[in-house]
Amino acid sequence: MNHGGNIYQFAKRLGCLPEQVLDFSANINPKQAVDLSCLQDVQLTPYADPDYSLLKQAINRRYPVPDGVDIELFNGASAAIFALLRRLQPKDLVLYTPLYGEYAHIAGELGCTVHNINRFNLLLADIPEHSTVIFVNPSTPDGQLYDMPDLLQKWQAANCTIIIDESFLDFCTAGSVTEQITNYDKLYVIKSLSKFYGCAGIRIGFIWTAASAIKALQRFEPAWKLSSLDMAYMQQALANTAFIEQTREQTAHLRALLHQALQDSGLFDKIYSGQANFLLARLTNLDGYQLQAQLESSRILIRVCDNFEDLDKRHVRFAVKDEQAIARLANSIKNIKK
Repeated sequence: MNHGGNIYQFAKRLGCLPEQVLDFSANINPKQAVDLSCLQDVQLTPYADPDYSLLKQAINRRYPVPDGVDIELFNGASAAIFALLRRLQPKDLVLYTPLYGEYAHIAGELGCTVHNINRFNLLLADIPEHSTVIFVNPSTPDGQLYDMPDLLQKWQAANCTIIIDESFLDFCTAGSVTEQITNYDKLYVIKSLSKFYGCAGIRIGFIWTAASAIKALQRFEPAWKLSSLDMAYMQQALANTAFIEQTREQTAHLRALLHQALQDSGLFDKIYSGQANFLLARLTNLDGYQLQAQLESSRILIRVCDNFEDLDKRHVRFAVKDEQAIARLANSIKNIKK
């Protein structure tokens, strides 16, 4: 999936190194829970545990789930989404938009009938019975956090298969819907660990659902999907429980600074009130590509959101970065020609 701008292509065009680019396009935590030095003693000769026992234990300590709920690990949340939809083979797929265009692309590959619902103004619209629903909470690219009970009740009443993507939920204090799996065995929760733990290069995502559904999903999965290095790093990261509240406080503070910088620029007629580690904004006069062109001299990369269903090229997303990066962005957008 396209999670941000292409930093390597951008750097090549500017004639600089990728690490010289200030990347506001990829919404990854600027802090990391552990240092790479934790991998020095990892043994690479033996095959990794194909059951991922130690990593699963670390995940279960960090995210306790009820009895009867099981987990399947994947090489990133994107791989989990692909595998799950291939397994389910839904006839009707309901997508709550704005949403990554790749979901619709997957549906097209599988021959699904896609029903788009604009959650900004049609959240409670009727949906086909027995359909498969995909909902991201907090949403992307706007970061809105939704209260889920009424939505879950509506979908269950229509006998839907429900897929909730909670990849950004760790940035919030809201609870997961995993508790509801014991009451509804057609509920699947997808999680990415790379965003919150600031490690996009560590590819670990997973699915929570009823144990019987996990067994059915595992039938199609290969052994050794994860490397020993990925697992060792994430076990250490998950063990750093102090990082959770530190990150939430830091993100709230930095998101407020970013919001102020965008507001002070006078470039936007709307800044969405997100609860995750990014902000969506709508330009008043320019489009996102014109803004990006003017930011190139500052080596700043942003995300234009025209490949999200129901958004256009006036919509741009900014990841929450550290104070120095936000100050540099604020200084650069002050000089934008409107």
